Amino acid sequence: MVLMESSQKLKTGDAAPEFALFGTDGRIHKLSEFSEASALVVFFMCNHCPYVLAKLPSMKKLYDTYRPRNVAFVGINSNNNPDFPDDDFEHMKKFVADNQIRFPYLFDDTQNVARAYGAVCTPDPFVFDSGMRLAYHGRIDDAMSPEAQPTTQDLAFALDDILMGKVVRGAFKPSRGCSIKWRESK
Repeated sequence: MVLMESSQKLKTGDAAPEFALFGTDGRIHKLSEFSEASALVVFFMCNHCPYVLAKLPSMKKLYDTYRPRNVAFVGINSNNNPDFPDDDFEHMKKFVADNQIRFPYLFDDTQNVARAYGAVCTPDPFVFDSGMRLAYHGRIDDAMSPEAQPTTQDLAFALDDILMGKVVRGAFKPSRGCSIKWRESK
């Protein structure tokens, strides 16, 4: 496991990069399908990372709390590397079923979407406002290791600000997790 912290390629106000990716539900999902949402949360994630596994309950709670408020959620797995077979598409389908994930989980088989967003680790969350402009990129909470317990809910605070039409408060606080497993060097 290679530990990474997210960095900022996209800046606040940048447009969400387009995507059209195959999901575990058997459908192609495009950015445009989320255009009516009040906000869109994009989680770059994978199946095997202990950081993702530790954050999964928080991710599901965020979905349960904010989906009724017209916030859309999508997970994207960019780990298309033969050295990590647990992250392949077939394992993604099992991961969704085993963990009862209700948001679309998409496979970035070319890894181009992760590159466009500047995602480098899992989990690496990005939040876009109703105009599909970046409003928040950073950590889910302040628990920066799998065994730590959070004391702040950074992503929830950001969503609250966005839904109230406010600029997200605070400086960039990077997410931390396993590095995305690139097929070739970036």
